[in-house]
Amino acid sequence: MSGDRESTSFGALRGQLQEAAAAFAGGPDALEGILLGLVDDVDRAVREPLEIFPVCHHSPASAVAMARRLRAKQPRVVYLELCEDMAPLLTELRNCRLPVAVQAFAGDVDGFPKEWAPLSVVAPVTEASAEYQAIAYVLDTPGVELVLVDRSSDHVFQWDRRDEQPDERDEQPQEGTEPPREAEAALHGEAVGVEIGDLRPRFAELEEHLLRHGRVRHWSEWWHQYVEVPLGDSDHDTYRQVMFLIGSLFRRLAPGEGSRLRVDEDRERYMWTRIREHLAASGADPADCLYVCGAFHAASRVAEFGVRGDSGTFTVSPRTATAWQYGLIPSSHAAIEAQFGLAAGSVSIAATEWAKSLKRTRVRPYVLEGQAGKRKSAARKAAAVSAPPAGAAAARLSGFLRRPPVLDALDEAELLGWSVDIVRAARRSGYLASTADAVAVFETSILLAGMRDRAKPTPYDFQDAAVTCIEKDVVPGRRDVRRLVEIMMGGDRIGQVGYESLPPLARDVHDRLEPLGLRLQQRGVRRALLDMASRPELRACSDVLWMLRRLMPHGAARPIMGERRLGERSVQESWDLALGTHQRALIELGYEGVSIEQVLEQRLRRAAYGPGATAATVLAAVEDATLYLGSRRLADELGTHALKVLAAERGVDGAPEVLRRVRALLAYYRTSEPVLPSWIESFVKSGYAHYCTLLPTAFRDEDATVGQVAAMLGFLFSMEGLALSLGCDRTQLELAVGQSHPEDPSKTALLWAAQVQLGTLSRGELRSRCDALLANPLVVPAYPRYLSGFVHALEPVPGLADVVVEAVSNAFGRLPDAVLLPWLPLLITTLRSSAAELAPLLIREAGRIFPGRLAALDAWVPPWRTPTIAPGPGRAGPGGRAPRGAALLPAHPATCDGVAELLGCTEDWADAGRSGGDTGGSGAASGVALLTAYPAACDALAGLLGCDEGWASDDGAGSATRGAVLMARHPQAAAAWEAVLARA
Repeated sequence: MSGDRESTSFGALRGQLQEAAAAFAGGPDALEGILLGLVDDVDRAVREPLEIFPVCHHSPASAVAMARRLRAKQPRVVYLELCEDMAPLLTELRNCRLPVAVQAFAGDVDGFPKEWAPLSVVAPVTEASAEYQAIAYVLDTPGVELVLVDRSSDHVFQWDRRDEQPDERDEQPQEGTEPPREAEAALHGEAVGVEIGDLRPRFAELEEHLLRHGRVRHWSEWWHQYVEVPLGDSDHDTYRQVMFLIGSLFRRLAPGEGSRLRVDEDRERYMWTRIREHLAASGADPADCLYVCGAFHAASRVAEFGVRGDSGTFTVSPRTATAWQYGLIPSSHAAIEAQFGLAAGSVSIAATEWAKSLKRTRVRPYVLEGQAGKRKSAARKAAAVSAPPAGAAAARLSGFLRRPPVLDALDEAELLGWSVDIVRAARRSGYLASTADAVAVFETSILLAGMRDRAKPTPYDFQDAAVTCIEKDVVPGRRDVRRLVEIMMGGDRIGQVGYESLPPLARDVHDRLEPLGLRLQQRGVRRALLDMASRPELRACSDVLWMLRRLMPHGAARPIMGERRLGERSVQESWDLALGTHQRALIELGYEGVSIEQVLEQRLRRAAYGPGATAATVLAAVEDATLYLGSRRLADELGTHALKVLAAERGVDGAPEVLRRVRALLAYYRTSEPVLPSWIESFVKSGYAHYCTLLPTAFRDEDATVGQVAAMLGFLFSMEGLALSLGCDRTQLELAVGQSHPEDPSKTALLWAAQVQLGTLSRGELRSRCDALLANPLVVPAYPRYLSGFVHALEPVPGLADVVVEAVSNAFGRLPDAVLLPWLPLLITTLRSSAAELAPLLIREAGRIFPGRLAALDAWVPPWRTPTIAPGPGRAGPGGRAPRGAALLPAHPATCDGVAELLGCTEDWADAGRSGGDTGGSGAASGVALLTAYPAACDALAGLLGCDEGWASDDGAGSATRGAVLMARHPQAAAAWEAVLARA
């Protein structure tokens, strides 16, 4: 078709549009300029020596026209609007099942803001797309060259305007009234999409006008009705002119001078610059080439447009230092719809329309050799179809715009088949549908199409009719009728990347899991049973699975039976594996390293050395390095770094996590290593001094919770023995506690517990303070907060469990219901929210103290209410000096000997006691002689029993020994010994 003939024919069209503009507007105005400009854009694109093929992304009409044109023209060079750095990946498409997406990924950025990371660019490819037809033609036709001419992935983010104020690019409405229902809608993650043929109005009023007058709900439905179906049977020239016209209309009516328009124009300059560079370097004839681009870019008005365009005004900027990785990831119809704002089900409907168009037009599509199990047919090598004769372009364009769609017999049969199929699907889903409903859906579809001025029902009309006729007030199953129609139209097809196209890490994972004997590349959940006792080789598989669980999203590798903790390994494990479903996540792991061990180590280092790292996160990295990698080198390195992070912390937010992880690591190293690592000894020593320094401030700080302060004390008290052995001074802790003056009731109770642990406050005094709190009406409302502090005190001082049980019991026993009931809910919620993990210790202590049977409750006396019996003549032995406790040990000599052995009393200590000794004849007890012979043991026993008063002073007992005075002054000690002997 010659340029003169085209120009002449478009001249007649210009005259017709001028007359139409004058009739509508009443004279020449802006409308005439727009209409004539549309014709100029079409004329300019058609006359370009390099044939421009305008397309719309995932359009069956574009794909059919592309397949037909490739067979007719047989171009030697195909220029494709796609990121130029993605070219090496296209050959891998033959190993995949479509739809898939070509991806460029960058985890570490250099030259972009750090908060943008990770960067990801995807270009989805479906079988019903013109770009796939072009790729398949080039890859399977010898001597044909494919050149990608769009900006690189690096330039995509260089030209990104996310740091600017929002403009019209953010005002484009998103289609669909419902969010995507399938998890596959997130297959592309947060990637930036690159699509060929982004053809949609950017003028919101224009789109609203088209939807309203077209009687459709969203843009996908309008495109299907007024462009997709009519263009399916058109010839090549008509297809090009219509697509040029639509692209020019949307371009001229787009808001001017916006950031998005500037990016589009830069892309067009970029692509034409690359085309001219290739033509000059290769010497190719533009007549033997084909340029595939979006219709929006085909109607470009930049100075660089065309092979004869301006070549000196645009310079391609250099790429940044960001290292990009490339691969193929699985895609799906729902993912494409979600990423590009299309209506739900529109891509599936396009796939159905593609199959119908192939059947109707008998066009032979291009399919990559060996893809999805298909073999290239001999018909695909048939001779090229001759191009249609070059007629009057304006007559074709005008005729197409005036031609109404026709309902043929094939469409009626298809509609009838849809009606039967939807009733069958509804029955399977629990609907009470019948044959009458199928007839109603058929007739209603035609009725709705007529009401919307359509000659034939579209899939969207059929969907509305099915919902109207079948769906009742409730949905009996998991899917409603609208979803059933989407599934019937093709559903959400999900692609798969073949083994040969996977990155080395993904292939290594599949190879290492081969002993499981499962087809892990398939979608769905696979159950794996590992019996390492009978098959030791499965231990390597178990290691891989635990690392995958740590690295991949939830559900990719989920343990059903078995666990892995420090120092523990399961002999049998059961797993639910869905690696095929999460193939994208596995592929993106391959961008970070060549093995999962390397990726895990990099992530642990990143977490430990990141700007927001705390001592708790670094210790977590140490634990993971030991648990999953078994790397002592990495654990020591990260542990040493934890010392620096802890020293730099000025808050106590991470104290509970630090305490938990340090205890776990200490227990592991003490049982598995001959000596403790040097870093953990240094950590305990530094942590002891660090938390002693922060303790007074934490008690006063309102932002520090009682749980955090309790964790600090837990670290100090539980690590005290190791810290003192490493050179720490206990005086530092005593001074820190002495300088603490909290105002919060819960922290006050926590401080009292710490003082009891240090010995500066006796248990008797603590009980007296609790009694005083209950006796003060002004303090009773705050008593639950004191109890909360006591419960948290079980973390650093677990020996206070009996005191806490006593404090709670006294409150329930002494307070009247009018006082008790109002703050009882507060007590329960406080304990549940802030001390749930410590409640079991409290419950066990209460179970030990309280009677186990209801019958014994009436006669039961709490231990803290046991009456005190003072020693007197009735209770004394010969001479009035031997108290109740003096006869306890002689009555049970075996127990007395056992206690002596535990105390290290190996001498013949009992001779003196049994022969009278220095306690006064037969009344002298061997136990008294024992305590007298070993005053240090007597002091320790007095401390354990809470007898810290001046019990050893001489109070007129004459020759009473120190042990006798102990028993006489503290009859509860005798009761305690009796309880011990009773258990023995």
